[in-house]
Amino acid sequence: MRALKYALAASLLVAAPAAVAQQQLSIATGGTGGTYYPYGGGLAELIKEHIDGYDAVAEVTGASVENMGLVWRGDSDMALALADTVYQAYNGTGDFEGRQLENIRALASVYPNAVQIVTMADSGIESLQDLEGKIVSVGAPGSGTELNARAVLETNGISYDDFEARRLNFNETADALRDGDIDAGFWSVGPPTSSIMNLATTRDIRLIGLSDEEVANAREEVPVFAPYELRAGLYEGMEEPVQTIGIPNILATNAEMDEELAYQITKTLFEHTDQLIAIHPAANDTTMKFSVDSTPIAFHPGALRYYEEQGAEIEDRQRP
Repeated sequence: MRALKYALAASLLVAAPAAVAQQQLSIATGGTGGTYYPYGGGLAELIKEHIDGYDAVAEVTGASVENMGLVWRGDSDMALALADTVYQAYNGTGDFEGRQLENIRALASVYPNAVQIVTMADSGIESLQDLEGKIVSVGAPGSGTELNARAVLETNGISYDDFEARRLNFNETADALRDGDIDAGFWSVGPPTSSIMNLATTRDIRLIGLSDEEVANAREEVPVFAPYELRAGLYEGMEEPVQTIGIPNILATNAEMDEELAYQITKTLFEHTDQLIAIHPAANDTTMKFSVDSTPIAFHPGALRYYEEQGAEIEDRQRP
C-alpha cells in the first residue's frame, strides 16, 4: 500500500506536544451529485470519530471503473464501486479484459444502486425502445452508470448506434435535461439522489420503467443485477412505483491493507450505521446480511474476521 500522508500543523505540535499524527485514509467516491460522495464523506466521519489514529477524506472521482484503478495502484485506500465493475476487475472480464486487478478485496456491500432512466414528462418517451433516435446521456466516462446503461440497452436489442450518446455525469445530465439538450438520461445510483431530486422540483419528470422481460434479459448478461422497485413518491410528482434493476455497491480496498485496520473499518461501518443514515437514506440498506448476501468477490481478511465473529455464513467464493 502506498505510504499515506501525515498532516499536523506545527502550531499544534507546539500547543500539544503529546498529540499523535493522524494517518489519513482516502475514499474514492464519485461525482458530487450522486450518492457515493455523501456516503463516502459519512464513512470518513465515522473513521475519524471511532478509529484511533486515523483521519479520512472522501475524494471526487469518475466513479466505479476509475475507482478500481485507484485502489489497485494504491492511490486511494478504499473505493465505492458497483458490483459488476468490481466483479469484472477482480476476474479480468468485460472492461477489464486482459488487465485483471487480482489484489482487489471487499470490505462490504453497502447498499443497492438502482438504474434510473429519467426523461421529461412531456417527452413522449415511455419505454426503453422509445430511446431510439433520441439524445441520451449514458453516464460519465469510466463510470458504473455507463456500464449498467450499456448492459441494459444491449441485452434488449439497443446499441449506441440507435441513438446519440452523451457521456455526462449526474449533475450534467440533470442540467442537460432541464435545458432540453438531451431527451433522457441514465443514473445508476442509490435512490433518492440529489441531482434527480433537484431536477424534479423545477421540472415535471418521468422515470422509465423496465418490463419483466427487459429485467430478465439484463440479468442474463449481468448476474449481479436484481429486480428493484422505485417506490411511489421517491421524487416529486412520481405517483406510481417504477420497476427497474438494482445492483449492490461495494466498499473495496487493496489486499495489502492492514488486517486490523480493515477489521476496524468494517466493525465501525456496521456498528454506527445510524450516523450514516442521518447523512443519506441509502444507508438504511447497510446491513451485515445485505453485505454477505450480495458481495460477489473475496472479502479482505480483516473484514472476514468481523463477519465470522458475528456468526455470518461466508461462501467459499467470498474467501481470499
